Amino acid sequence: MKQVRERLADELLAPPTLAELATMTGLSTYQVLRRFEKTYGVPPHAWLVLQRAERARHLIRHGADLAQAAAASGFSDQSHMTRIFARQFGFTPGAWQRGLRF
Repeated sequence: MKQVRERLADELLAPPTLAELATMTGLSTYQVLRRFEKTYGVPPHAWLVLQRAERARHLIRHGADLAQAAAASGFSDQSHMTRIFARQFGFTPGAWQRGLRF
């Protein structure tokens, strides 16, 4: 499963399909899902979304504007990033950005 996680991390913007991950590991898609979730606590897609949110937070912390952070993190648009960011961290990216200025 480490190999699956590393491949997802390397390709945040264009992640492989579940079928590609299954082929890579020699497992069925269902086995990949179950083993990944057992190992990391969340399914591969949820892990990928969490990593994108972390990347967006890092980019915002280092001065990227919200639209740039969303695009560079693999979100479809800024509102998509805002929904995931707020769900993950409990506040919006804009609030995070304003908080960094003080």
